[in-house]
Amino acid sequence: MTPNYVALLGTKGGPSVRTGSSMPTSNLVVLDGQQVVLDCALGVTRGLVDQGINLKTLSTILISHLHSDHYLELGPLIHTAWCSGLTTPVDVYGPSGLQDYWDGFVASMKVDIDLRIDDDGRDDLREFVRIHTINAGTVFARNGLTITAIRTEHPPLIDSFAFSFKTNDTHVVFSGDTAPLKRLEEFARGADLLIHEAMLESALPSLLERIGNGSEKLMQHWLRSHTFAHDAAITAANADVKRLALSHLIPSDDPKYGPSDWQAACAPHYDGKLIIGHDGIRINL
Repeated sequence: MTPNYVALLGTKGGPSVRTGSSMPTSNLVVLDGQQVVLDCALGVTRGLVDQGINLKTLSTILISHLHSDHYLELGPLIHTAWCSGLTTPVDVYGPSGLQDYWDGFVASMKVDIDLRIDDDGRDDLREFVRIHTINAGTVFARNGLTITAIRTEHPPLIDSFAFSFKTNDTHVVFSGDTAPLKRLEEFARGADLLIHEAMLESALPSLLERIGNGSEKLMQHWLRSHTFAHDAAITAANADVKRLALSHLIPSDDPKYGPSDWQAACAPHYDGKLIIGHDGIRINL
């Protein structure tokens, strides 16, 4: 029987990649034999292969919102899967605007796609990728797996989503990118695993100094659109989740801070099992 697990393929918050940093946000959920890729940041293709996934089995992708550190590599992932033998439909679920991204991607790759159809005898990639625009509520229910979504607080975006994955035996929730969100507590009630974005409050000033451009806008964005680790822990405790995993870490690459700092931020508020995410970690369910 196929094991159930979540793999955090990329755990860095934000789109930049620097020496020593982890990769931006991508995830793999495997439940009852069904594989779902959640978010497709830079590095998602390599991350899936490193988990032992055969790319030609790609079938279902969710995109939480249209920030580049969540969908930059969506097109390249699907194209690489196609070059790796993919011949079956791929369903992509995400916010309004995703169709424009896909149309633009295949237009930019027209020369290559046409050549590979003619020279390699491949089916037309443009004909079997299906984009589905989602709203809050049920995303889909099939073969015993139900995925539902709620909107998060991630201004200025409106269409930004958290996701719940439920089978008869397992419940996994991803917070998506969000400021502290009270309704996430009920959404994640009793979950086996909550994967929540997190910032270290004490580390933000030095991070802004390292990567900022002199404007305070980046700090303002962090404070209004993301969640401190201690607030993620409070959400997990109030939702009575069995395990909390921190991901989309801000910062993820400051040598002055490590797992003990994240644990110290959460310990006063959550006494369940805490997992500090890192690229490639597989969490068995």
